[in-house]
Amino acid sequence: MATTINSPVLTPDNAAVGSKGVQITQRALAKIRAAMAKENVSPEEGGLRLGVSGGGCSGLSYQIRFDSKPRERDRVYEFEGVRVFVDPKSFIYLAGMVLDWEESLMKQGFNFINPNSSKSCGCGSSFSA
Repeated sequence: MATTINSPVLTPDNAAVGSKGVQITQRALAKIRAAMAKENVSPEEGGLRLGVSGGGCSGLSYQIRFDSKPRERDRVYEFEGVRVFVDPKSFIYLAGMVLDWEESLMKQGFNFINPNSSKSCGCGSSFSA
C-alpha cells in the first residue's frame, strides 16, 4: 500500500548529491522544532535521534527521542537548522526513509515512511525488513 505525503519533503542541507539518507517533511520539521523548544533542547548542540531496536509486533521498533549531542559514529543530517542523528546500525534500516507528521481523527504523531519495511503493524511503530 503506497503512502501519500501531503507535505513537502526536505532533503538534508548537508546531503551529498544522490545520497540515500533520511528525509523529513515540512510538517514533521515544524513539530520537531516546537517539541525541541518545549523540551529546551538547543538546536546548536542537540537534535532528534531516530533509531531502530529489536521488538514490537513486527520484529523491529522505531525509536524517536531527543539527544543532547551526536555520538562519534552517528550520521548527522541537518534540516533548516534542526539536526537529526542516526546511529550506524539503525541507518541500515532507515536509509531512504521519510519522517512525516500525521494528524487525523484517528491518529496524531510521526509517521515513518520506510522503503526498507516489508511489513508493518497496524499502529505503524514496528516493522520487519
